[in-house]
Amino acid sequence: MRALADPTRRAIFEALPLAPLSVGELAKIAGISSSAASQHLRVLREVRLVMMRRSGTRRMYSLDPRGLGDARDYLEQFWPSALAAYSAALSTASEEGEP
Repeated sequence: MRALADPTRRAIFEALPLAPLSVGELAKIAGISSSAASQHLRVLREVRLVMMRRSGTRRMYSLDPRGLGDARDYLEQFWPSALAAYSAALSTASEEGEP
């Protein structure tokens, strides 16, 4: 979560679901230099949110399913309490709306 707290890193991460992109493409999307994009990608790779593969002389980045699975597993633990809170809020709103 800390890795995605940075808005530039988050923009890079959010650009990747549709297709692998190069450092240059990601830099352009994020409005930063290729060098800065590489630094952000290094952080995202370290926490396994993105992975890199070589395609000729280019490095192509895509989402890493391992890290996404870890993030999903972490967030799923909150799902039952979130549903309970939502249900309670609906009940309260319904009771308050009654004449």
